[in-house]
Amino acid sequence: MKKKNNDGKKRGTKELIISISAFFVVAVIAVAAVWATIGGNDEKKSAVQQFFDIEYRHPLNGERLSSTYNKLPRVFGVMIENSADAWPLAGLDQAFLVIEAPVEGTIPRFIAFYSEESSVEKIGPVRSARAYYLDWNDALNAVYVHVGGSPEALGLIRDLYDTIDLNQFWQDEYFYRQNGTRVAPHNVYTSSELLISAFYELELSEPEYDVWKFQDGKAVQNPHEGVSVDFTQGSTYDVIWEYQTDSNDYLRYQGKGVMEQEDGAPVVANNVVVMATDMRVVDGEGRLKMVTIGEGDTLIIQNGESFLGRWKQADRYSRLTFYTTDGFEISLNAGITWVEVVSSLSQVGG
Repeated sequence: MKKKNNDGKKRGTKELIISISAFFVVAVIAVAAVWATIGGNDEKKSAVQQFFDIEYRHPLNGERLSSTYNKLPRVFGVMIENSADAWPLAGLDQAFLVIEAPVEGTIPRFIAFYSEESSVEKIGPVRSARAYYLDWNDALNAVYVHVGGSPEALGLIRDLYDTIDLNQFWQDEYFYRQNGTRVAPHNVYTSSELLISAFYELELSEPEYDVWKFQDGKAVQNPHEGVSVDFTQGSTYDVIWEYQTDSNDYLRYQGKGVMEQEDGAPVVANNVVVMATDMRVVDGEGRLKMVTIGEGDTLIIQNGESFLGRWKQADRYSRLTFYTTDGFEISLNAGITWVEVVSSLSQVGG
């Protein structure tokens, strides 16, 4: 496996730590002086104490924590199909991040991301790799989990990319087939337990990836009902995200009703992001070429409102990140994020 050069990144990290340390030394001296000045004023002491209250959040889902992480959790990116022949699916509701993009015939397919801390009994059906999903996967330094793939995707993994690969074709002990009730190719599944057991074969080092900004969600006063995403000319794969006022999240509808997993659990998201990018058909099978590195228009849906922004991804090792139109990084609500990839924001309805 090829190794990326992280020397520049490590130097930048050290310089950042030195700058932060210097800041806190100056801050402590200043606060100590203020503390001595205010003496026994409890009200002012409380305000000064808040200066030191640091907000710790989970690096993947933004949930509040009592202390910081010593190391980043390992991530798995699992290719899951969305063909109607495979419904109901399993495990999507337990991913912290899902990116949905079209493949052949404009049928969407998912890459669902799970932390090594997850406990998911069943994930799938697991399907084949496509080249553009690799850029989203590798930005999280994630183990890429799939069953075969397009010639382009498999060639990139073999010859150019340092993707941490877990292909059922060669490592089938980390997958299983549900025969009897499912038919191929809609019958391959895995679990978090099986994926974690692959650590020993893959000999993984500690992961490195960028962390998003997070916030606690707070609904607006007059929320809208949600958004729809038109993936195809028919209605089978079109999606509606309906806003839930009481829980300040979005419930997913697909096909003829609420999208439920195999165990009956609905799919919900705390953030829905629709990103527009260039895509085109490149072969007789209908496979797509898609722009993933660069930037483009996006629609952010959270807290009962939606607003325009920009998506950016500098390279394969940088996270897909979202910004306001005037260049400020957007804080996502703690919880689950879904990204819908379309060719134009005109595919989005209110």
